[in-house]
Amino acid sequence: MIDENKQVNNTSQQLGESTEVKQAIMSESPAQINTNDSGSEVTEQVTTPTNVGGETTSTQDNFAATQTQETNTAALAELSQQIDSLKAQLEERSTQYMRIAADFENYRKRTQKEKEELDLQVKRNTILELLPVVDNFERARSHLKPQTDGEMTIHKSYQGVYKQLVDSLKRLGVSPMRPEGQDFDPNLHEAVMREPTDEHPEGTVLEELVRGYYLGDRVLRHSMVKVAAPKEDAPPAPDNQSSPADS
Repeated sequence: MIDENKQVNNTSQQLGESTEVKQAIMSESPAQINTNDSGSEVTEQVTTPTNVGGETTSTQDNFAATQTQETNTAALAELSQQIDSLKAQLEERSTQYMRIAADFENYRKRTQKEKEELDLQVKRNTILELLPVVDNFERARSHLKPQTDGEMTIHKSYQGVYKQLVDSLKRLGVSPMRPEGQDFDPNLHEAVMREPTDEHPEGTVLEELVRGYYLGDRVLRHSMVKVAAPKEDAPPAPDNQSSPADS
């Protein structure tokens, strides 16, 4: 009997504990529901500040982007100004270079011309010193008339020297004038004699007394010439007879 009573008591205790557990569960359920409700409210409250923070971040990003764009625009403007300045400097340097190049080209041409003039002057002076020798050879050829074989041999010898000298002058650009029959030109000729004649027009060169020469296209030495002049009529004879009245 005692054992049965113990079992009954144990059973009652177990049933009592189960009832308490159920009550505790039932009592806890509204709390959990309230907890969930409060959690949802918290979630809603937390969500709202999160959205405000996002809008603030977007505004900051837009402001930062605007500042960056303004900075880039200012940098581009500065670079553009620097490019324009460099272009202006380049144009100025190019102009200076072209001016210097032109000045140097003019200097080179002027120097080259002066050098050519100096060379021509030296050549001219040298040839002028040799022309009297040529004149003497020509006078000798016109005056000497070889008669014997020995004289002819000597004549051929100096004529060979004369020909060699004339060929050397030709290679230097010297050429003789041929003024006979031409009109007198004071730029080329020097009149030393005038001969009255009616066979040629006045001012015609009748004879070349001293030969003139060209050096290239310039006058090396003027030619001394005899020029035709109009022939004067004979003056009337003076009347030396006395008249009958005087007798």
